[in-house]
Amino acid sequence: MAPGREAGTEPKSDPGTEPRADCTVDADGRTTFVLQPQSAVRPQLLLRLRPKKGQPETVLHTLDLEPMGDGRLRAVLEPRPALVEGRWDVYLLSEPGAARQRLRPGLRDLRALVDGHARDRSSPVAVRIPYATKDSFLAVRAWLRTAHAEVDGIDVTDRSMTVRARLHGASLGEGAAVRLSPRGEDGAVRTVGLRAETGSPGFSFTVDYEELVAGGGTGTRVWDLFVQLPPAADAPRIRIGRLLDDVADRKEIFVYPTATVDGVAVEPYYTVDNDLSLKATRAG
Repeated sequence: MAPGREAGTEPKSDPGTEPRADCTVDADGRTTFVLQPQSAVRPQLLLRLRPKKGQPETVLHTLDLEPMGDGRLRAVLEPRPALVEGRWDVYLLSEPGAARQRLRPGLRDLRALVDGHARDRSSPVAVRIPYATKDSFLAVRAWLRTAHAEVDGIDVTDRSMTVRARLHGASLGEGAAVRLSPRGEDGAVRTVGLRAETGSPGFSFTVDYEELVAGGGTGTRVWDLFVQLPPAADAPRIRIGRLLDDVADRKEIFVYPTATVDGVAVEPYYTVDNDLSLKATRAG
C-alpha cells in the first residue's frame, strides 16, 4: 500500500478494464468466486484482512483458481477455517507471489443468506458477506464470535423500544438479562429483564427510555446492548446485533425513529459493526 493512502482504498482506474469476480454463497457459508478466463498459468485469489489505519497488514489467505469446463476460473472459500472478524479485500494474483490486482464485484448471489437469522448456529458463530466497497471493489465482510444475539425485529414507540432476538452459540439459562453499557464510561450500567420463549432460543426485552435517561447530564451518551448470562456478574457478555443475513453494512440503511423524553433525544441504531446501540442526546 502506498504511503499516505488509507487502508482499503485504491488509486483511480477504469473499472471497465479491471477483472471482475462473481460470488455465490450457500447456506453452509461456502463462498464460490468465478472469474473470466485469464492468461496466467497459476492464478490465485488473495484475501487480505484490511488493517487498521496506520497498521501493517498481518493476515492473508490465498485460494487457487481452478479451470471450469467453459474456460472460466473458480476458487472456493470453505466455511472452515473461519475468517478473522473484519473486512477482507480480494485480489487476483497471476501466480503465487506476483503483484496484486484488485478485483471488481460481478454478480453476487446471496439468496441463501436472506433467511440466515432463522437458522440456529453453534459456537463459534462465523459469518461472511461479499460486498462492494465505497470505491466499488470486491471485499468480504466477516464476523467471528463465540456467541451472538441476533435481532429479529425492533418496535419503537415514543417512550420505549422493544427488541425481539434469538441467541446463537449459547443458552439463556435462568437469570439471563440484558445489560446496557455506556460506551467509554465505568459504572452506570443498566440491567433490563428479558422474556425467554419456551422451548426456543428466542427472547424479547423492552427498554424504557425514561429510566434510561434519568440522572441528568448533558451531551451525548451511547449505550451498547449485551445479553448477560448467569450466574456470575462477570459471566460472558454477548453482543446484540444483526449479522445473519445478506446486508454487510446496516448503519445507513436501517434507521429508526427518534423519541424525545424529558428533553433527551433517544435513537436506536446499528453501529459500523452491525451491533445494536442506543444514542441519547440531551440539549444544552
